[in-house]
Amino acid sequence: MVVKRHNYETVSQAINGLASRGYTTDFKLEPENDKLVDTARSLQLSPEEFEIDEIYRFEGMTDPGDEMIVYAISSHNHKIKGVLVNAFGTYSDSNTYNIVKRLHKHL
Repeated sequence: MVVKRHNYETVSQAINGLASRGYTTDFKLEPENDKLVDTARSLQLSPEEFEIDEIYRFEGMTDPGDEMIVYAISSHNHKIKGVLVNAFGTYSDSNTYNIVKRLHKHL
């Protein structure tokens, strides 16, 4: 499958653009359990239950706190699509990074 890469200038543009394409769930990471969570549905997904469809990285020009990655994530088994927003650089969480690193194997 060929994925068309979109160009977004800000995190909010990426989130809004992905939402318009059906990525409407706001995923959270649960690093201690190696799970991706949809709190609205009380759904927990392990890494083998979803795919990372797209990744958008935003670097803060003046503030290291603005360094973010937006992941477009889908699970065919659970019929769900959503986004995960994660900081990187100075404010990144090493537990979160380790989970995301394992998830990249699905790309």
